[in-house]
Amino acid sequence: MARRGATSSSSGSAKPTRADKRAARATKRQSRRETWRNLLQAFTLTRRNDPKFLPYALGGGALAAAVLYLAFYFLTGNTWFPIPIAVLGFVLVGMLVFSRRAQTAMYSQAEGQPGAAGWLVQQQLRGDWRVTQGVAGTTQLDVVHRLVGRPGVVLVGEGAQHRVRGLIAQEKKKVARIVGDTPIYDVIVGTGEGDLRLGKLQRWLVKLPANLSKGEVAALEKRLSALGATRAPMPQGPLPQGAKMRNLQRTVRRRS
Repeated sequence: MARRGATSSSSGSAKPTRADKRAARATKRQSRRETWRNLLQAFTLTRRNDPKFLPYALGGGALAAAVLYLAFYFLTGNTWFPIPIAVLGFVLVGMLVFSRRAQTAMYSQAEGQPGAAGWLVQQQLRGDWRVTQGVAGTTQLDVVHRLVGRPGVVLVGEGAQHRVRGLIAQEKKKVARIVGDTPIYDVIVGTGEGDLRLGKLQRWLVKLPANLSKGEVAALEKRLSALGATRAPMPQGPLPQGAKMRNLQRTVRRRS
């Protein structure tokens, strides 16, 4: 019996050592540093690209603080009690304005650059979407991405409209042979006439009707995987302004 007890106690989960605890604390500290560094970068980028950011954030926060202070002052008759509530309202509204303006600044900076739509659908898209980047493309960095979700199949193109429309039409024929009656939507993201602006893509996708169940989405994605993996190499994220297009196009030709 003593042997069994010893065996069961030794097989249990070992307590974390001091080294493990130190490593966990160091990881948390590093994570906090990264968070603050990212916030500072977002603040700097937003302030540089959006002159109205600070006036809107400070003005909105001050207005919220004033409204909350007066409301709780008249409710309680106390001059000190509403102060922390007003400060909290100032911070919350300021952070909300910062979040919205930072997102707008980020989209405006990325808009029109090759790879911007691919970066958005891969990194920024919210919701249950199965994304396959670069299902079709050209050496001029025109590209089509395929999304599978509750609405059905969505083909997102970016690049020159006269070339992207042809790519989308070809890809739609391939997809239609596999998905049958499943709805297929398409959109071109860009800054030209008739294009959907980058910052409006998320909202456009949300407005699409839910035609499939979650199980049907998984089954559809499995069938579409038969079309093959990504075939159009693209930059990882929006191409920085001033980058040499010829060098990038040469790289795409070698990889395609």
